[in-house]
Amino acid sequence: MSPSSFPVVRLRPKAEARAIRHGFPWVYADEVVTDRRTKALAPGSLAVLEDAARKPLGLVAVNPGSKIFARMLDRDPSAVIDRDWFAARIGAALAHRARLYDRPFYRLIHAEADGLPGVVVDRFGEAAVLQPNAAWAERLLDPLAEALREATGITTLVKNAAGRTRTLEGLDEVTEVLFGAVDGPVQVPMNGATYSADLTGGQKTGLFYDQRDNHAFAQRLAKDGRMLDVFSHVGGFALAALAGGATSALAVDSSAAALDLAGQGADATGVGGRFATQRGDAFKVMEALAEEGQTFDLVICDPPAFAPSRKSLDAGLRAYERVARLAVRLVEPGGYLGLCSCSHAADLPRFRAASVRGIGRAGRRAQLIHTGFAGPDHPQLPQLAETGYLKALFFRVLP
Repeated sequence: MSPSSFPVVRLRPKAEARAIRHGFPWVYADEVVTDRRTKALAPGSLAVLEDAARKPLGLVAVNPGSKIFARMLDRDPSAVIDRDWFAARIGAALAHRARLYDRPFYRLIHAEADGLPGVVVDRFGEAAVLQPNAAWAERLLDPLAEALREATGITTLVKNAAGRTRTLEGLDEVTEVLFGAVDGPVQVPMNGATYSADLTGGQKTGLFYDQRDNHAFAQRLAKDGRMLDVFSHVGGFALAALAGGATSALAVDSSAAALDLAGQGADATGVGGRFATQRGDAFKVMEALAEEGQTFDLVICDPPAFAPSRKSLDAGLRAYERVARLAVRLVEPGGYLGLCSCSHAADLPRFRAASVRGIGRAGRRAQLIHTGFAGPDHPQLPQLAETGYLKALFFRVLP
């Protein structure tokens, strides 16, 4: 389809075109003029977005079935979205990561912040996992995948179709290998540890690269101490702590598969003798450990998103408060507590307040010593608050 043949979608007179001009990448369904023509557009179709005065604002991908009706792809309304266009965006993202990391293990594409709305790509050496979380990316999957292969030289590409975002876009949940082969977990070096990532059956893309810098900070606190990693997944904080000299680490998670991968990572790192796992509900395990009188020099809690939307914010903040209250009881006086949130709806002030309440209600006092965020391979788009989702608070628990 040539640019001149693209349909036009127009903002309502009261819609805020200024935000779009200043870089906000989304247009909500109640901001556009809808009629039978626009409602009939196929999810993932390309269109020219105009303001109420019929001035072009750029080329967008539309999905009439989503609350996010349009996503800005290019400020040039005559842009051609083909393999070369994808290659240019991927090349720019790759150049940034190449400056940051000496080995190809990182988030390569971070959606809107890298100019590819709804698209996430994590790289695992010669393999990559792609999450096309918007209808336009699913529709243009072939040129996107080919551009990824050409730009990076990867030999295996997995399409991960799980997650709430795809459901909101009306997309399927079929995960598949697009090219190459996956023979088992991939070993990922990070912060002196080796992690095992399941690219086809693990959570998200198989590993949470966004916590890399927070792992590194926790590692500095862990030396010569006992460490507890709650909501551990594949041993993210625990393996980093052991690689940094922790005397022992206990990883707690509800997933037997994740803990098995954590064990494989511990063995690959050479710290298996200092590593233990406990499967169970994190809240119940923390309560049981407290009843047993166990304490640790470093406790980290990195739960799933308790507040994935504004609707769930109040319940999510109560859950974060409960995590803090239970976790701080397990910290030795003078030890350290790390609390994390990946809920974009729970912004930093709210998350910090909930965490401090929990610490206080446990009868403990603490100093906030560090606030961490996602690493630089997860850039934020300043105009889109959702891209600043990860927060990590590190406290020193006072005697």
